[in-house]
Amino acid sequence: MTAKAVQISGQQFDLDPRRIVRAVSRALPEPVRDHYVVIEGRRYPPKQVIALATGLDRADFTTHQARRILRRLGFTAARRGTQPTPSAGAAPRRPAADPVERLRPHIGEWVAVKDDDVLVAADTPATVLAWLAQHDQTADSMFRVPETEAAAGGAAPA
Repeated sequence: MTAKAVQISGQQFDLDPRRIVRAVSRALPEPVRDHYVVIEGRRYPPKQVIALATGLDRADFTTHQARRILRRLGFTAARRGTQPTPSAGAAPRRPAADPVERLRPHIGEWVAVKDDDVLVAADTPATVLAWLAQHDQTADSMFRVPETEAAAGGAAPA
């Protein structure tokens, strides 16, 4: 997909999906309060994504503006507790109602889960705990997503 010119807070930006993915790859998602956008299997608050990609202050734009931009770039956006809305031109996808499918993007990572929702995923349990403390969040459980089916079943490594 080619870059799309967008105007935010009186400034012009050329955004494309690769730039968005690069911007969020350096940051853990913040807690999702109401709206979210799915990037590489993770849920991010839309304002966090646009702020990371543009360097703008979050007060300079609305959540709905951020969602609209990200959907135009091909990302799926939704509101907690509702069905995800595919981006324009994307094939409709069924939401990952199965907990196994929700964990698939986090294979090999440590996750904190609350109400069957992945709050955060990271490479180390210390990073997950630090994120929970920083954002004053609690989880129902924390575990490492196994890398293989054999590991998930408790089989010893070969």
